Amino acid sequence: MARDRVSDHCGPCTRRLISHEAQPQTDAFWEAGSIRIALQARHFGSFFAAYRQEHRPRVSQATLGVWLDLTQAQVSRLEAPGARPPADLHKLERWARALHVPRSMLWFSVSDTPEESAEPAGEVSLDDVQRRQFFKTAGVGVTAIGASLLGSTPGAASGPAKPRSTDAEIVRHMTETFRQLDNRFGGGHSRGTTSITSYLTSSVTPMLNGTGRTVTARNELLAAAAELHQVAGWSAYDVGNAAEGQRHLREALKLSQDAGDDALAAEMLAAMSHHAAFNRSRDTAVDMALAARRTAKRSGLVALQAEAAVLEAHGQALKGNTAACFAALGEAERAFERFVPGSGPTWLSYFDSAYLSAKFAHTFRDLGQPAKAEQFARRSLSMSDGYDRGRLFNTALLSSILADQGHVDEACAEAAKALRMSENVRSIRGGAYLADVGRRLAPYRTDHRVRSVYAQMSAVGVPTPA
Repeated sequence: MARDRVSDHCGPCTRRLISHEAQPQTDAFWEAGSIRIALQARHFGSFFAAYRQEHRPRVSQATLGVWLDLTQAQVSRLEAPGARPPADLHKLERWARALHVPRSMLWFSVSDTPEESAEPAGEVSLDDVQRRQFFKTAGVGVTAIGASLLGSTPGAASGPAKPRSTDAEIVRHMTETFRQLDNRFGGGHSRGTTSITSYLTSSVTPMLNGTGRTVTARNELLAAAAELHQVAGWSAYDVGNAAEGQRHLREALKLSQDAGDDALAAEMLAAMSHHAAFNRSRDTAVDMALAARRTAKRSGLVALQAEAAVLEAHGQALKGNTAACFAALGEAERAFERFVPGSGPTWLSYFDSAYLSAKFAHTFRDLGQPAKAEQFARRSLSMSDGYDRGRLFNTALLSSILADQGHVDEACAEAAKALRMSENVRSIRGGAYLADVGRRLAPYRTDHRVRSVYAQMSAVGVPTPA
């Protein structure tokens, strides 16, 4: 059965029954959070999913395919979570014109005269398109390449039809887009928090209020909504709106519990502990971490157990409880030894040795042991791509630890790196990390290197000691 089949009619009959062209939409339609975020991410696959969901009445993949001269299978592949964004400008221009996308929302130009796409009308895989673009760029004729290299890739073969996308899958697809933007550009990117809240209100809440789902489908949707509230909470927290961040995380925790998802619930409790530690609410940081540890143990995910344990350790360090701190660090290390990379859910993909090293560095720094903290801070910089904000944080962390040890030259060099990174990351939290570096450099404020760093901080609005 076709993945997005919504009619009992055959394909040709369905095409005769529906409109063959997309109609222009209102300004309010294009202001929808999911639409704007997908286009800001420059991913037409995500945009197709958002367009279909926001359209009234809702549009099927088959209908969208008719409007764009694509098959339903092609639309499905383009929309699939994790799919690479299409890069063929001829196609992007044709699709943008067909859907009447405002030019101000596009990152490429749309000519006034439609151009015929060089693609044949038949179904062509994305791998085929990218292969031809490679040959064109390299200046090599297709016939000069061995025939075995031109065969269809396993991913391009047409297999059994997949089931129709569920509401939970759509929400998770949008959540991943929001999450990637947040991790890379910070919570202040293009009204990030406002966009997420708008999508929650306009799309996700009506789904949650709907009826007729099986228990399994209902729980999947609850968990997906929890993930989105979590991203909203982190985004709000990142722009200094602690109250809104807490509200989203509490809602995420409730949704996780309603879904019976211990792993997600533990993740929300861990986030609450992190927020509390950042705000120096020591007791709350420990209490939330202990609750996260209990819930993580029920989930069976060792990554969560390690994360919750190191968060408890940080809270204990802030309280000055050295023995309890070391005990929790030992638990975190033992849990991490059992961790298999890539074994957790998608929303836990950030967890790795670099992430845990940053937590250890924070803990040792706040214990007053900067030499040990430095080792872990350096290790934390071996992080994956796509976490630009995290790299800014960890670079500032290393700078602060070097300043605590009186290594002024290197502390200033790392601070300068972090300041350059801040040009592309809109994050109040990032500013707080940089301001902390400034405070730790205060004993050396007469040093010309420190004065230079202070001047750079002032230029980007980071407060410096008097």
